[in-house]
Amino acid sequence: MSVPKVYFTDFRTDMYGESIPHKLKRLAKTAGIGNIDMDGKFVAIKMHFGELGNISFLRPNYAKAIVDLVKEMGGYPFLTDCNTMYPGSRKNALEHLYCAWENGFTPLSVGCPVIIGDGLKGTDDVAVPLEGCEYTKAALIGRAVMDADIVISLTHFKGHELTGFGGAVKNLGMGCGSRAGKKDMHSDGKPFIRTDKCRGCKLCMKECANGGLVFDEKSKKMTIDEESCVGCGRCLGSCNFDAIAFAQDQAVSVLNAKMAEYAKAVVTGRDCFHLSLVVDVSPYCDCHGENDAPIIPDVGMFASFDPVALDQACADACLKCEPIRNSVLGDNIHSEHFEDHDDHFKNTSPESEWETQLIHGEKIKLGSRQYELVTM
Repeated sequence: MSVPKVYFTDFRTDMYGESIPHKLKRLAKTAGIGNIDMDGKFVAIKMHFGELGNISFLRPNYAKAIVDLVKEMGGYPFLTDCNTMYPGSRKNALEHLYCAWENGFTPLSVGCPVIIGDGLKGTDDVAVPLEGCEYTKAALIGRAVMDADIVISLTHFKGHELTGFGGAVKNLGMGCGSRAGKKDMHSDGKPFIRTDKCRGCKLCMKECANGGLVFDEKSKKMTIDEESCVGCGRCLGSCNFDAIAFAQDQAVSVLNAKMAEYAKAVVTGRDCFHLSLVVDVSPYCDCHGENDAPIIPDVGMFASFDPVALDQACADACLKCEPIRNSVLGDNIHSEHFEDHDDHFKNTSPESEWETQLIHGEKIKLGSRQYELVTM
């Protein structure tokens, strides 16, 4: 089996040369995106639109470059992401779209529609059967993602407080899971009711097929029947008031493995292509309503048909960088009780761990950790 190629270019341009978005298009072409038949096909471009208050997410200009390229190839592109498990500005399609628009992702700016992959409340998903996986029998993936003929992941490669970094595997796996799918990856537990937020509207009971929700007529609040509840997470999207929550108690290694399995559900059986931009490498996820200073300098843009190889190449490039002093990583390195893990991501968030997502991804044949780096 041949070693997958990962293509790379830096962010350098000259005063009278091509722009960075044009350079991104050229990278995608050099990496072989033109070998995909997109003529007349729906192309989902999966990316993160950024939480309100966060400004480290990828600029819309990058998305437009890929949208324009897909159109040139005869495809019908749309930008997509799925709703979040936690309360915030992206937990339902209406708030998610307003967030995307405010952060600059509109049909006028990017040249295509923005579609929230798992519908209005995050309950519009498809159970995708998986073979040869350890944790997931059927991944709950946003329906619009699964309806697409082709998937392109456009990833902001950055740090993450649990998974070490957020790369292509996380963008595809966690990002394409519906709200119930995200619960499946984050927690094996059962929900709890925030009674101060519960309105007693009973909308959640319509989503429960197992008798796990019981309305208390005295308090006019919903309660959980622990014996009947199966922890499926379907009730999560039904509550408009954030009264239902799950503890994010999954071990990081299991979370990483489940993300890889969900990513496999997204890519199996159709053409896929992956781009990762190692820029504004913030210490934490773009899901935060703020962003701290980058932990390393900007590296460049990477492209591959293999998401595991792509993540490994991006991680390797980051680990070779000199840390930025005025950052979380720089502060940690210069702290009195610093323990050096020889890993920028773990030195930033000591409780995090990233390697198992790639080890498991290779195990389930999502991709290969071995790669050939081709510099453009």
